[in-house]
Amino acid sequence: MTNNTYIYILIMAAVSFTIRALPVTLIKKPIKNQFIQSFLYYVPYVTLAVMTFPAIIHATQSIYSGIAAFIVGVFTAWKGWDLFKVASSCCLIVLILELFLI
Repeated sequence: MTNNTYIYILIMAAVSFTIRALPVTLIKKPIKNQFIQSFLYYVPYVTLAVMTFPAIIHATQSIYSGIAAFIVGVFTAWKGWDLFKVASSCCLIVLILELFLI
């Protein structure tokens, strides 16, 4: 490793620590602003969606079967099916599309 690599790692560690430590040290009172509360409430969901969506589309051999599985998954989840049924229906639609249609 070169000396620049160690500098990059130290800077990355300092930034990560600062991002985690500043809210704990600066914010002492509960957050009362409704906009900030709702923003912070949805951050984990948005982060999970942003990380998961590309993997859903590109996990299959064809992008079309990935999109179809995503649509089926959203529809079945919207209907209130449990996680096993949603995942099974997505796998089934990918199997059908990739074996017979694409």
